[in-house]
Amino acid sequence: MQLVRGLHPRLVDSRGSSVAIGNFDGVHLGHQALVSEARARAQASGATATVLTFDPHPREYLDPGGAPPRLMRVTEKCLALAGYGVERLIVMRFDERLRQLAPAAFIEQVLVDGLRARHVVVGEGFRFGCGRAGSVATLAAAAPAAGFELVTVPAVEVDGARVSSTRVRAALAAGDLASTERLLGRRFVLCGRVIAGARLGRELGFATANIRLHRARLPLGGIFAVQVRGADGGARDGVASLGTRPTVNGVEPLLEAHLFDFAGDLYGRRLSVEFVAKLRDEEKFPSLEALTEQMHRDAARAREILATRAA
Repeated sequence: MQLVRGLHPRLVDSRGSSVAIGNFDGVHLGHQALVSEARARAQASGATATVLTFDPHPREYLDPGGAPPRLMRVTEKCLALAGYGVERLIVMRFDERLRQLAPAAFIEQVLVDGLRARHVVVGEGFRFGCGRAGSVATLAAAAPAAGFELVTVPAVEVDGARVSSTRVRAALAAGDLASTERLLGRRFVLCGRVIAGARLGRELGFATANIRLHRARLPLGGIFAVQVRGADGGARDGVASLGTRPTVNGVEPLLEAHLFDFAGDLYGRRLSVEFVAKLRDEEKFPSLEALTEQMHRDAARAREILATRAA
């Protein structure tokens, strides 16, 4: 899949695009429905299956302190969308220029000139343009003259309610990974490269792959049973800590994954950590000995859970 940051005249696709538009944070079942529609129309017409998204999230730009934690960074979003058949991901920078762009100008400059849109796929509540003045009705009125077909996708429901990134965040914050998986259609995943750590885990008998997440806020935290991909070609069972490590007075959020029965060198590897079940919240222990005892209990419990899921 091609990742393009911004719109560039030299990158205009002569095939035209079948474009799904949205923030796609989490790439949940609702987002997947948009992608499926865009792909279907792209395949039927020979257009390029495209997703248009924005970075930072508009809420992060407009209210940095009040915006919710991201479910995905751009790289994670790119990997997920590629798995659903997207050919090209366009990431437009959300800044003051884009915020002030009138709906008519967005249609002309972005959809027509920038993307040569042949199909535009959006959700029922889609809003765009300065002051969120543009709507599905705005797109429908402009579509004939602009030369694209508008496709409006109804909301996807799970357990009787609309699937949304907000619901995914709420499930993660509650440690409800079963609900998270139903909303996403897959397990929640965090990705990153393994960095050198203080080697404390190795000293305690639990060597860990340390992954810096480059996020100010995390959508979940605690101790988890996990499966890790990228270590040796398959999925490795393990236990992971996600948080600031209060027992050793940590500050920066860090993902530390211990892979069961694995002794290889992981430094520099890009790993994907799938969260299977939450074991407990992160806590501060009175000593490293107490922490080590709990780590043994966590590992044993994670093995039990993962063995049950595999059976």
